[in-house]
Order: sequence, then C-alpha cells, then structure tokens
Amino acid sequence: MVTIRPATIDDLAQIQNCNLNCLPENYQMKYYLYHYLSWPHLIYVAEEGSGSSKRVGGSGRIVGYVLAKMEEDAAVPHGHITSLAVLRSHRKLGLATQLMQATQRAMQQVFGAQYCSLHVRRSNTAAFHLYSQTLGFAIHDIESKYYADGEDAYDMRNTFKDNPKAPKVQPRAVPYSAPPSVSKEEKAKADGTSAASASAGSASTAATSTAADAKDSGEGEAGSAEGAAVAGSSTTAAAGGAAQAAAGSASSSAAKNKRKKKKKGKGGAAAGAGGGGEDEKESKEEAAAAEPEPELTTAQKMEALRKAMADIESQSKQQHKQKK
Repeated sequence: MVTIRPATIDDLAQIQNCNLNCLPENYQMKYYLYHYLSWPHLIYVAEEGSGSSKRVGGSGRIVGYVLAKMEEDAAVPHGHITSLAVLRSHRKLGLATQLMQATQRAMQQVFGAQYCSLHVRRSNTAAFHLYSQTLGFAIHDIESKYYADGEDAYDMRNTFKDNPKAPKVQPRAVPYSAPPSVSKEEKAKADGTSAASASAGSASTAATSTAADAKDSGEGEAGSAEGAAVAGSSTTAAAGGAAQAAAGSASSSAAKNKRKKKKKGKGGAAAGAGGGGEDEKESKEEAAAAEPEPELTTAQKMEALRKAMADIESQSKQQHKQKK
C-alpha cells in the first residue's frame, strides 16, 4: 500500500536517494533542508508499507516525492516545482499526479498562489504528456540551454481557476417582521395630528419668509450695513411682541364676547329685580371676568401671527419712507 503524505525531516535522506536513482539533476542535502525549513507545506512523499503509527516517524520506504517552493519577491504569488520523481517500479500508478495535486493545493490554501510553474526537458515526452494532458500545464516559454548538458527546457505554467483561500461571500438572510396592526380610530387620530403639524409648519415657514423679505427690503433701502442690522433686530423684537399682543387681544376679545352673551341673556331678570339687580349684575360680571380665558386654536394663533407680521411689514415700509 502506498500513501501520499507531507514529508518530515526524517524523510530527506530517502528523498535524496530517490532523486539519485531517478533523475540526472541531483542536489546536496543542504538544498533539501533549505526547502524543508522554508516551505514544509509543499513537500510530499509517496510512502510504501507505512501504517498510521509509522507515518510520524517516516520509517516506510519512500518511492516518490515532490519538492516545491514559492517564488520569492514575485509580483504575483506563485509556486514552482523544483523536482518530481517516482521510482521506476512504482510508475503508471498515478503517484506523480497525486503528488502534484497535493502540493498545488497547498500552494493555494497556504500561500494564496495564483499559478504554478515548472521546467521540463524537451526530450522528456512522458513528463511533458503528464503535465500538459493530465495536470493542465501549458507552455509559457522555452528556456534555451537551461540544463547543465545544454538541453532546452519548456517553461510551463498552470493557472489556478479557483483560489480556496479567497473568502466565500454568502447572502445574508434578514428575518421578516410584520408591521404592527393599527386600529381605524388610531389611524384617524394620527392623520389628524399629522395634518395639524403640517399646517402649523407651513404657516410658520410663511411667517419666517415674510419676516426675511421685510428684513431684506429694509437692508436695501437703509443704504448701510449698520442700519440694516439695527432694522433686522428691531423687526425681530417687534414681531415677537406683536405676536404676543395679537394673541392676547384675541383672547380678551373672546372673553368679552362671552360676557356680553351672558349679560344679554340675563338682562330682563336683572331689570325686574330693581335696585338689587345692579349689584347682582356687577357680581356676575366679576365672576365672569374671573373665569379662565378659553385657549386659542392653532388656526387662530397662526391667523394672529400673520396679521402681526403684516402690520410689522407695513410699519417697516413706512419708517423707510419717512427716512427717505
């Protein structure tokens, strides 16, 4: 039984022995050690006769290996296959394909590589067929006299379509909550409140714009910045006082009308009572005067405010005409 597993430091001697038996390109032990210390995730071996207890110690027989690295200081992160070998007695079993797939998968998952590169002799048709037909490599360039004996090499690359390290974006599910039910009475009440608020807001906006127009006209006719500032401040103060005065006069007029109605309804009874009727009349008038004044509605308040602003505007125009 042959197992594909990551290499350990105890496997380096057998990896070197497999290389010497299979390939003409041989390396010193320090070269294998450099790869193992730098990229331990990219070295895989095919071990024969190893059980689960022997995999850690690496006591089985190494019949194949792949030695790979990451290209340093590259603009695009990618890996490179340094050496691949399988003993002649264990070829045609798919071990080379499994070793290559294992290291390329580690390149993507561990280092985020976008492609893998390698060099192969132009005369090595078996290896070229494995890389091009089975593993999906394509010729990128031809390296002239790449090997020590002067033979050319194919520079081949395999671009990874999917990068397992890239995060997968999943659509976020938002729970649906039905809106609360509203009764007809509450809805009608809310509509009435909204309409009153909108009316008050529009009236307030109209009053503000009127005051701004009056201020602008005062600034144009005054002829100096200082006079315009004084006119604007006095206009604002007058607007506040006039609004209060208008609201107070409207409240007092409503109270007087109410007292007149009461006086008219009870006039005959008071006249028939003689002299004592006048005292009763006075006491009733005092009691009516002591009653709290009725509160004005929003429409009445806004009407009083509009009248006050109109008076202020006419007074301002008259003052500017007198100054001229």
